[in-house]
Amino acid sequence: MARAATTTDAFNAVAEPRRREILDALIDRERPVGDLVELLDLSQPQVSKHLRVLREVGLVDVRDDGRHRLYRTNGKPLREIHRWVSRYERLWTERFEAIDDILDELKEND
Repeated sequence: MARAATTTDAFNAVAEPRRREILDALIDRERPVGDLVELLDLSQPQVSKHLRVLREVGLVDVRDDGRHRLYRTNGKPLREIHRWVSRYERLWTERFEAIDDILDELKEND
């Protein structure tokens, strides 16, 4: 019996630190599995397992180049994550600005 997928979307996929490392390694150029194995000091089966998950949720694309399969990031699924995180970024920016205002007032009152 096949195991049920444990990762069904980009949010779950990037929750795993090794998958984020793979995405980081692919951010500026496509790479074969062997490069990722060497860069991340992981076994080939581990890298392949993580790449499969990333492929299934659309975070990486693959193309054949002779005997190699080259992987590259696909930013479209990251948009949803970016939109969600951006809401919190705005919240924290507003809060830090408010703290800065309070600190400026305290400095003026010294």
